[in-house]
Amino acid sequence: MRKSSNFQHTMIACYMGYITQAIANNFAPLLFLTFERQYGISLSRIAMLASINFGIQLAVDFIAAKFVDRIGYRACMIAAHVSNVVGIAGLAVFPELFADPFAGLIVAVFFYAVGGGLCEVLVSPIAEACPTEKKDAQMSLLHSFYCWGVVAVVALSTAYFVIFGVENWKLLAFFWALVPLVNIFNFIVVPINPITAEGEGMRIGQLMRSRLFWLLALLMVCSGASELSMSQWASAYTESALHVTKVVGDLAGPCVFAILMGGARMFYAKFSERVDLTKFMLFSGALCVVCYLLASLSGNPMLGLLGCGLCGLSVGIMWPGTFSVATVSLKNGGTAMFALLALAGDLGGSLGPAVVGAASSLAGGNLKMGVLAAMVFPLLMIAGLTVLRKKYWGADNR
Repeated sequence: MRKSSNFQHTMIACYMGYITQAIANNFAPLLFLTFERQYGISLSRIAMLASINFGIQLAVDFIAAKFVDRIGYRACMIAAHVSNVVGIAGLAVFPELFADPFAGLIVAVFFYAVGGGLCEVLVSPIAEACPTEKKDAQMSLLHSFYCWGVVAVVALSTAYFVIFGVENWKLLAFFWALVPLVNIFNFIVVPINPITAEGEGMRIGQLMRSRLFWLLALLMVCSGASELSMSQWASAYTESALHVTKVVGDLAGPCVFAILMGGARMFYAKFSERVDLTKFMLFSGALCVVCYLLASLSGNPMLGLLGCGLCGLSVGIMWPGTFSVATVSLKNGGTAMFALLALAGDLGGSLGPAVVGAASSLAGGNLKMGVLAAMVFPLLMIAGLTVLRKKYWGADNR
C-alpha cells in the first residue's frame, strides 16, 4: 500500500487507537451476566476476566518499555490492532472452541488485553511526535477519544440489545472488531516520527534515578485511581441510589461520567492557550475532592448522583495533563517514560476500585464509605501537583 505523508492521518489513526482501547476495556463487561446465563459460568469466575485484562495490560506496559524501540512503532501498532481484532471477535468464537467456555473467554481477553496495552503505551508518543502545534491541547483532545469510545460502546451496545436482544450479542462483537480492523490499514500507511532521536531516549534505569519521574508516576497512579474508583462503581452507585434498572444505571452512570470526562478534555484542548495546565489540574483535583464528598456523604440521592457525574468532569485532565507535563519536564523521556507512566496509571486504575471494594466491605457493604476512602487519591494528586509547581514547573512552563 502507498504510504501517506499527511500527519493529520496519523492523528486520526491515533484517535481510532484510543476508541479501540475503549472497546477492548468496556464491551465484555456489558456481557458478564450474559456469559453467566449462556455458558453457566459463575460470576466469581467471570469477575476474574477484568482482573486478567488489566493484569496483562500492566505486564505489556512494562515489557513495552524495554522492546518497542527495537521493534519499531509501526510494527507494534499493527500487531496491537491485529491482537484487538482477534480478541474482540474472539469473544464470540473462542468459547465455542473449548470444552470449558471460560477458557475460551480467557484466550479472547488475552488477545485484546495485549492489544489494548500496546495501544495505551504507543498512541500518546506517536501523537506527541507528530509535527503539530499546541502539544498539550492535542494530547488532551487525543485522550478525549477514549471517552467518546466508552460512550459509543455503552450507548450503541445498549441500543442493540434493546432492539435485537442480548442473545444476539455475537454479531455485535464482530461489528466492534471492525474498528481495529480498519485501523490496521491506517497504521500501515500513515507517517510515524520517533518520539526521540535514536539513542537519546532515557533508559529505565535513568528514569528510576529521577525524583521528578517518581513524582510524575505518583500523579499517574492518582489519576488512574481517581478516575476508576468512581467510574467502575458508577453503575452500581446509580442503581443503588436511585433504584433504577441496570440499563438506566449504565446510561446514567458510566455513560454520563465518560461524556463529562471527554468534555473536560475537549474544553482544555480548545482553551489551552489561556489556561495554565498545572493550575487547571489543581482546580480539577479540588473539584474531584468535592465530588467524592458529595457522592459519599450526601443524604440526597440526586446530590450524590451529581457528585458521581461531575467526578468525570474533574478527572478529565488528570491523565493527559500528566503526560503533557512529563513531555515538557523530561524532554528525553522517550518510549520508556510513556510506557512506565502508562504502567503507573494502570496500577492506579486497579488500586482505586480495589480500595473502594475493600473499604465498602469493612463498612458492612456501604458503598458510600468505600467511595469516601478513595478520596485519598485526589488529595494526593493535589499534594503532588503542589510539589511539582514549587520544585520543577518553572515560569517558562507557565
